[in-house]
Amino acid sequence: MNRSCVNFCKTTVVNLNFLCWLCGAFVVAFGEFQVIHSRYASLVTTFWPIYPANTLVVTGTIVTCVCYVGVLGGMRENRCMLISFYILMVTLMLVELAMALVFLVYSREIDTYFERDLMQSLEIYRQSSPEGNKTIKDDFDAVQHVFRCCGVHGEADWKGNTPISCCSKDPCNSAFPTNWQEGCVDKLKNWFASNYLSTGAGVVTMFIIQFICLSITVPLFCHFKRRGLGYQ
Repeated sequence: MNRSCVNFCKTTVVNLNFLCWLCGAFVVAFGEFQVIHSRYASLVTTFWPIYPANTLVVTGTIVTCVCYVGVLGGMRENRCMLISFYILMVTLMLVELAMALVFLVYSREIDTYFERDLMQSLEIYRQSSPEGNKTIKDDFDAVQHVFRCCGVHGEADWKGNTPISCCSKDPCNSAFPTNWQEGCVDKLKNWFASNYLSTGAGVVTMFIIQFICLSITVPLFCHFKRRGLGYQ
């Protein structure tokens, strides 16, 4: 491999890894934003590790660290860093594929847990004192107000103790207010699905960039190995 080709591969690896690093940093920032502003995490606790915001933060952090190694390895022509980057990136890509398969295989089970968690949160809300469990109450009220729904499957879930956040038409303080009739479980499932769709699109984009980085890293590493470079 002549020097111009080596320089091209080196520049491409550095630029792609830097781009991937920027994407990872953006993903972390976006995930942190969702963590801070999300109002629904306290209602769904069974699979909190795969909550979209948590997934973004963890994935983005790992990607930024791995790509930083790739940038340094390409700039310094260091074989140790390049092989470390290669191993870490392959591992990361396998984990991403495994997570995608888990979502595909266990999507129905996740929906079951989702519904069960919402019912548990509703029961906590219904049986709590006026000053108790403020976080769950505020989050459930926010869900019902934003998604224009009532209860998990419908107004009947509240068993006559319907909160004012279910009200769909003024006056809401009357003896028989008009409430939303549709339950929140389907609307929240659709909301989560759209979040996972956007998260998945971002992960697929990074996966493509990672694959290109790996494809270029291999010949670059082989060149450094043949020339005896990369340990200084």
